[in-house]
Amino acid sequence: MTKLFGSAVLSFWVFLIFNSAPGACAQAPQDVIAKVGDQVITLHQIDTMINSSSIVGLDIPALGTPERNRARLALLDKVISADLIYLDAQQKGVDKDPGYLHDVKFFSDAMLSALYKEKVLIGDLPVTQKEVKEYFDKNVKKGTEFTKEVSLSIEATLRKEKLKEKTAHLRETLRKGQAISVDEKTLNPGKDVKQQDSAVLATVDHDAITWGEVKMLMPASTGTKALKERKEVLEQFIDERIMAKKGLEAGLDRDPVYLARVTEFRKTRLVNIHREQLLKGFTPKDQEVRDYYQKNRDRIIQREGRKVQMIVVKSKNEAEDLKKKIESGKMTIFEAARDYSIDPNVKTTLGEIGWVTQGTGFPDLDKLTFSLKKDRIGGPVESPVGWHLVKVLDIRDALYQDISDKSAWDKTRRILLHEKLDQYTVNLRKEKFSVEVDEDLFNRLIDQEAKTIKQEADKEKSKEQGKEKQK
Repeated sequence: MTKLFGSAVLSFWVFLIFNSAPGACAQAPQDVIAKVGDQVITLHQIDTMINSSSIVGLDIPALGTPERNRARLALLDKVISADLIYLDAQQKGVDKDPGYLHDVKFFSDAMLSALYKEKVLIGDLPVTQKEVKEYFDKNVKKGTEFTKEVSLSIEATLRKEKLKEKTAHLRETLRKGQAISVDEKTLNPGKDVKQQDSAVLATVDHDAITWGEVKMLMPASTGTKALKERKEVLEQFIDERIMAKKGLEAGLDRDPVYLARVTEFRKTRLVNIHREQLLKGFTPKDQEVRDYYQKNRDRIIQREGRKVQMIVVKSKNEAEDLKKKIESGKMTIFEAARDYSIDPNVKTTLGEIGWVTQGTGFPDLDKLTFSLKKDRIGGPVESPVGWHLVKVLDIRDALYQDISDKSAWDKTRRILLHEKLDQYTVNLRKEKFSVEVDEDLFNRLIDQEAKTIKQEADKEKSKEQGKEKQK
């Protein structure tokens, strides 16, 4: 369950970053660009998703660019599909699944525990202005202005330090008045195989903690050290359970942060579970995978690729002369490309045109390129644009050429499954749930954004012109 839950947590945080919960807003958003059943999608959600691309190392398209709008439309389609799966899961009662309910409770308890620690345990630690000033005078570089932001930052730092001091007594404070019972025998690693999920490891005020709740948190190693580690894992779980209970008693389940995050976790986890169940139901037979490969081979295989540097000149004689000079060391291929190539982009590329795939270029040029060894210069060969000298900088082998190869089989099966899922989602859109996309509002918002960007740019330009005049 923990491995599944771990992926659920990751998916949730991605989804949370990408989607601000509509229910957390006091007023209805004014940028609802789509509705899927009772689910709304705002432009703000889509932009938050794009702006979070840096988390996974992707370039973020700038506001007002065609690339940005293309990304918006692509992501809108993905969010619509996720909402359709979500509504279908609700209709089919997947939200009653015991595993789903367990994951929701696990996450809810974790949120309540974190909020209780932040708002009650940490927030309850007093920090005086005298302590803040003493810390500032002692630790901050002289000449730094003592602003409100600096004061708040120091206050947070002092709270954390006090929390560390308090942590030694935290468990004792938390458990005061709690009736706790632990059965250490059930933690024996040797009993894992036979242990029932319903086996009770501990009770907190008669609230049972079972093996099924914590088994995937336990270290897999054996021996005395493992037993000690397992005991500490269980003790930490007990602390989390107590803090969640105290958070509930303190009314933190009404906290806007808790409500927004748990709401989104419920949705994202349900989508993930239902999608996994659907994919299992779509499992194709072996012959279906083979037939699909044969029918779609051209888009499954990865042809041999070569990273190429090229010089293009007007005549064969000029090309042969340049080749002799490069091979003799009188000039480099970079210098030859820069000074003689008629390629209009050569000043920035120096002849490097990147990766090319076999079968996509002019026939004679393609034949030359894919017959060369790495780091050898070939040619000249003629094409409609001129005479070419070619150097292969790197080679990428062909892949997925034979369905009997496991990697080709796995890729084909994966594409086929997702194609089935896509078709299932299309049918949901056609037959079960209404989907409305407000293209007019989307275009108006985009136009408004473009005007705002232009106004800001004009202001900056005006400022720069003013500075130049002053100079």
